[in-house]
Amino acid sequence: MAHNDTISATAGRPSAHDTGTSSHADDLAQRLTVLARDLQRFSSSQEVLDHIVSTVVEMVPGAQDATITVAQQRKTARSAAASSDRARLFDVLQSETSQGPCLDALFEQETVRVDDLSTEERWPDLAARAEELGARSMVCFQLFVTGNTLGSLDVLATDPGTFSDESERVGLLFATHAAIALADAQELENVRSALANRDIIGQAKGILMERFKITADEAFHLLVTASQQTNRKLYVVAADLTHSGTLSR
Repeated sequence: MAHNDTISATAGRPSAHDTGTSSHADDLAQRLTVLARDLQRFSSSQEVLDHIVSTVVEMVPGAQDATITVAQQRKTARSAAASSDRARLFDVLQSETSQGPCLDALFEQETVRVDDLSTEERWPDLAARAEELGARSMVCFQLFVTGNTLGSLDVLATDPGTFSDESERVGLLFATHAAIALADAQELENVRSALANRDIIGQAKGILMERFKITADEAFHLLVTASQQTNRKLYVVAADLTHSGTLSR
């Protein structure tokens, strides 16, 4: 049988034995399957992030806007992707006030559902300003894989009480697929970066070996020494050498 590299649009459809008793569940399963395959197409983590926020508003019942919040130092966070200006500005508010449901989901490692931000007492500084943006209800999901918290996936709506238990269940399933895809994309980027850095360091070693008639180990030692003396990363020192021909010390 000839191998076909193209997966048809109907791949993964229910078997002939499926009675179709839950069309909603079947539809959700199919959409999550498509999501998982779509996320594999992207080569950068930012492309994955952007696709996540654009797609989650189509899948989670009630969602109008979405944002992904990622951790920084000292329990602060930044917006990594947003589906709208309102979502992006909401992340800015959380950063300015150092409080909010997305931060709780991220740092407390829990799902946070808010029926009405305007009456919410957990984040008083945020609540008053969030209402001006038209953000009233939210659900925030932690994005994580084993041993690594990646961020928080947050969906917003302009009306209070928008999100239901069903919204939360669908969001949790979506967040699981999204986290795995994001972790894979980040790992691929790290591998690419490591290979590129190794190549630059190899070029720099070659320059030093030729210039000073020394061994590879001796050339590497010179690079390490320069890195320590200038308090710069090894690959930065190597890149400078390959571009300028000068070893900074």
